[in-house]
Amino acid sequence: MYDVDEQRVARVLKKCRQYLYWVQNSVFEGDITPGRLKRLKKELKDLIDEKHDSVIIYEFGSTKYGRRDVIGLEKGGQELVL
Repeated sequence: MYDVDEQRVARVLKKCRQYLYWVQNSVFEGDITPGRLKRLKKELKDLIDEKHDSVIIYEFGSTKYGRRDVIGLEKGGQELVL
């Protein structure tokens, strides 16, 4: 998920869509290899202003310990958080 200045939203959104599934507004999820995650982090770091913007990445080692409940409109992504 991210919270970035309006000037950078479109570029960050486009970059995240290259790697993950859009879920809601600034939230993405998906299964990603360690190498692709490292590349995504580097590319996002190059796009944002670290003094003003924020990107938060949650990593789950297994779907066994996670659950995804949606209340209301389902806005994309996959059925499970991977």
